[in-house]
Amino acid sequence: MKKYLVAGLLVWLPLAITIWVLSWLLGSLDGVFEALLSATQAVLPESARAGLERLRHVPGMGVLVMVALLLFTGMFAANIVGQWWLRQWDAMLGKIPIVKSIYSSVKQVSDTLFSSSGNAFREAVLVQYPRQGSWTIAFVTGRPGGEVARHLVGEHVSVYVPTTPNPTSGFFLIMPRADVVPLKMSVDAALKYVISMGVVVPGSPDELIATPPVRN
Repeated sequence: MKKYLVAGLLVWLPLAITIWVLSWLLGSLDGVFEALLSATQAVLPESARAGLERLRHVPGMGVLVMVALLLFTGMFAANIVGQWWLRQWDAMLGKIPIVKSIYSSVKQVSDTLFSSSGNAFREAVLVQYPRQGSWTIAFVTGRPGGEVARHLVGEHVSVYVPTTPNPTSGFFLIMPRADVVPLKMSVDAALKYVISMGVVVPGSPDELIATPPVRN
């Protein structure tokens, strides 16, 4: 009985979590859409509000609006005029106390992680952490610079060691390049390896296999 219950749980648990995450994401997007809709209705004449009000009850409209908004923003930011306006926007937010600290920090991290020209999370490596003889997977985020680099002798790299099963928290380390072992696996495969706590092992760049049970 216990074996069948566990087998059933393994079938339904991933599906239930997936549905829960998608439901939360859709609810969040619908909430943002309703907020934008309310703000738009406040500045429109009464005759135009009835048509917008009908959109509030259309399922999935929040997702479509957010995707369209992201595409429009990306197209605007990709041209010279859009880049000029974004520079003015950044400069304006950079003059507001408290806001400038939060905004600039988040922008630097997002530019580093998601920029197509960046080097963050482009390479999975193997490092010894938290002590010699204990190995874990890390991700190269760049090279140290500025004052930090002047205090280091030899080539060093900056790496991020994620925690498991939640890789959004972790540790930032600066290590000699010689102590870092490059891996052929992709970043996605390495993240799956970390999240699964070593249960899902990358067999090849395009294939993932389950780890066989350890026998004493």
